[in-house]
Amino acid sequence: MTNNAAERALRGVALGRKAWLFAGSDRGGERAAAIYSLIVTAKLNDVDPSAWLADVLARIADHAASKLDQLLPWNWTPKATPLSKAA
Repeated sequence: MTNNAAERALRGVALGRKAWLFAGSDRGGERAAAIYSLIVTAKLNDVDPSAWLADVLARIADHAASKLDQLLPWNWTPKATPLSKAA
């Protein structure tokens, strides 16, 4: 038995340590940790983090506060993209 999978999962954290050292403040570090945890949660739910984040940031301003749980990675469904008109 090996722990290669666990070590690969932690590699991103180890590589980012130097960059995160200069988060600017404790609050900046807390924000970076929150974003990192959301991205990892998306990955664990087999959701493309960049697609999820781009869609959520585009939709969140017009989304009802009582329905924010719909935008979490485990509940998220991509917004249907309109079909472009044929030329």
